[in-house]
Amino acid sequence: MNKDKIFKLAKGFRGRAKNCIRIARERVEKALQYSYRDRRNKKRDMRSLWIERINAGTRLHGVNYGNFMHGLMKENIQLNRKVLSELSIHEPYSFKGLVDISRNAFPGNKLAVKDGSSIAV
Repeated sequence: MNKDKIFKLAKGFRGRAKNCIRIARERVEKALQYSYRDRRNKKRDMRSLWIERINAGTRLHGVNYGNFMHGLMKENIQLNRKVLSELSIHEPYSFKGLVDISRNAFPGNKLAVKDGSSIAV
């Protein structure tokens, strides 16, 4: 990379990292490594967040995440985790319908009634 491009990329850095070419080159290279790595980590973090939201939504209805997803797979319902996460937050009645479908498809999702309160078995 030439000097002008490095200084353009180093704009906003602190100290000599923005105006001393050797330090700026090192900091820009490291910044580009971080950005490459974190573009992949962002995808991982978002998937993890979606799974947490789906799990929270399914547990309200007495089913855990793994059994819920297995039931959807058996019923051939192909909604991705992003959409399921949005449904669990913004459309709770639609999400409950999916939980019921999943519960009927997979025997591990059945509810047991004990003393008037429902608990997952």
